[in-house]
Amino acid sequence: MLWLVPHLFVDARLLDVATPGLRLPGLQTLLARGIVMPREPAIGTEAAVCRALGIAQQRDWPLAPMTLEMDGGTAGDDYWLRADPVHLHVMRDRIALVEPRLDDLAHEEALALAHAVRTHFGEACDPIVADARRWYLRLARPLRLDTTPPSLAAGRAIEATLPRGEDAAHLKALLNELQMLLHTHPVNQAREARGALPVNSLWPWGGGSLPIRPEDAPPIYAHQTDCRAAAAWCGALCEIPPNRFDTGMPASGVVLLDALETPARTGDALGWREALRQLECDWFAPLARGLNRLGPADLHLLDPVHGRSVLLRSADAWKVWRRPRPLSLLSG
Repeated sequence: MLWLVPHLFVDARLLDVATPGLRLPGLQTLLARGIVMPREPAIGTEAAVCRALGIAQQRDWPLAPMTLEMDGGTAGDDYWLRADPVHLHVMRDRIALVEPRLDDLAHEEALALAHAVRTHFGEACDPIVADARRWYLRLARPLRLDTTPPSLAAGRAIEATLPRGEDAAHLKALLNELQMLLHTHPVNQAREARGALPVNSLWPWGGGSLPIRPEDAPPIYAHQTDCRAAAAWCGALCEIPPNRFDTGMPASGVVLLDALETPARTGDALGWREALRQLECDWFAPLARGLNRLGPADLHLLDPVHGRSVLLRSADAWKVWRRPRPLSLLSG
């Protein structure tokens, strides 16, 4: 079983503020009795789910065509790129993607913005609005790009997360021009007037063509739309996660526990602390008590945003000589 817990391992500054006086005996027991694995490259939540499902990586992880199919479109054999509306926040020393999903963006607003982009750029940038939060570009040929999914880009300076590769320079130039176009659009002026974040850029990611459907994909338990779309494409069972750990869940399942994501991304130490406390109550403490009932399958507890993980086996339940580890181990 794979548990994906984005932002479980966070930077030391957030941890220092969030954890004084905090006791999480279940999680601390798991950290002590399991095997803390060597750091691996951070691939993001979306890629971790694709990898678990058995979807092959192309140049990117091909989320765009799979989510397009979920949104009622037909991907065919074409190359697709997600181009999601986002808000980039200009700080004193950097520009950051602070809100990867503008949940309050109305469909009519999205259509008006996309129309302005289409009118200005023509075929060079002709977004398809399948959902207000999910826009798509159909490209004449596969782009030679490496992109960063929103789960990795959020909260970070965009210089480190913008597309890379042979076709990146042209795309970055287009994005710069697009940002100037969006800056004065009436939709954004109205959004700012009512206190909403303006859509000041598009975020390109998840490019590819439809992958081959893997066989025997494991069940997925997730709220996140992109992950559910990947599961649907594979024909995998996809359900909302239960409220708490259930030893009756399939041993090969993938569970996405993303309650830490928003507070970690926004630097909300108190929110992260409370979300972690709830995860302790509902998931980590019950798992620590039920380790001996895991059966022959391992449980992999992975933070895909920081590349840190813990491997747990049922035999770990008997390692009572290993005392609970300090929460400082959560420093990513």
